[in-house]
Amino acid sequence: MHDVAPELAPFRIASFETESGQTLAPVDVAFRTWGTLNAAGDNALVVCHALTGNADVDDWWAPLLGPGMAFDTDQFFVVACNVLGSCYGTTGPASVDPSTGKPYGTRFPEVTVRDTVRLHRAALEALGVRRVAAVVGGSMGGMQALEWAFHSEYVRSIVPMACGAAHSAWCIGWSEAQRQAIYGDPKWQAGQYDPADPPAQGLSTARQMAMISYRTSASFQARFGRETRDQQFSVESYLGYQGRKLVERFDAASYVRLTQLMDSHDVGRGRGGVVDALAQLTQPALVIGIDSDILYPLAQQQFLAQHLPQAELRVIESAHGHDAFLIEFDQLSSWLRPWLQKQLTTAPQAA
Repeated sequence: MHDVAPELAPFRIASFETESGQTLAPVDVAFRTWGTLNAAGDNALVVCHALTGNADVDDWWAPLLGPGMAFDTDQFFVVACNVLGSCYGTTGPASVDPSTGKPYGTRFPEVTVRDTVRLHRAALEALGVRRVAAVVGGSMGGMQALEWAFHSEYVRSIVPMACGAAHSAWCIGWSEAQRQAIYGDPKWQAGQYDPADPPAQGLSTARQMAMISYRTSASFQARFGRETRDQQFSVESYLGYQGRKLVERFDAASYVRLTQLMDSHDVGRGRGGVVDALAQLTQPALVIGIDSDILYPLAQQQFLAQHLPQAELRVIESAHGHDAFLIEFDQLSSWLRPWLQKQLTTAPQAA
């Protein structure tokens, strides 16, 4: 048995070929861990983050992480890796291209969910993980959880939340509208902008659009109504604040690439279609949906539960829409803790 420190330098891979055939060299993977990897190397719990998230699970899912909690660090070796194309330590558009000495910008290749999962598996294997007990994620993290399941000899169970089997036309439309907001900022400069003078207005607008899709009419009405402050509707002030917050912490080119990464999500691509692909995933699956989600409606999780051979469905009841998977901790914990514990005591499925 051995402990891995929670703060670590990125894991470096000398060369990585993307699904599109382009090669990145080298590639860094930022990650964090909690708990202890057992002697068999098979008690890893992989937690996957959403679009603008990172490996700091203790920030965005803190009520689920710790001793005796859903992500029980007394029993699980919890691992979270930052996705390929992000700007939180894993190689992405903001990283320096060694061939030019400048940020990749739009020269960074379009990457996929499958690329990220393959890259993260290499990092886990380097940590000594021989088998993953479970993979958990919501939204873009849920897409990763589904793709992890195709590594059937390596992954015992999955918990995809608030996502579908493939990115829908509705979701792609939201993504493209946000990208157009960024492209329309004069400072975008075809993606080769000065990092010290980024397309802040475009990224802020994109974030404001996204924030609307993450909630519901009812939640906005209950929280803001027609309240005003300083001659501005409160909802306008809220959206402006959310836009400024993202500009302070995120990179515009990474936002473009990661929305494209989500658009690439389709478990059926090259696998005979969605239904046939899901039928291949025989691991236990806990599918979690949200009754008020307008971005990834509950019908998408019902479809997953119907076509995954060993799936059970749980539904978060919330007025908060898509973001409920980051809010309704009591409901999540009540399902996740016993289900994940069961994965530690159940005999591994045959690959």
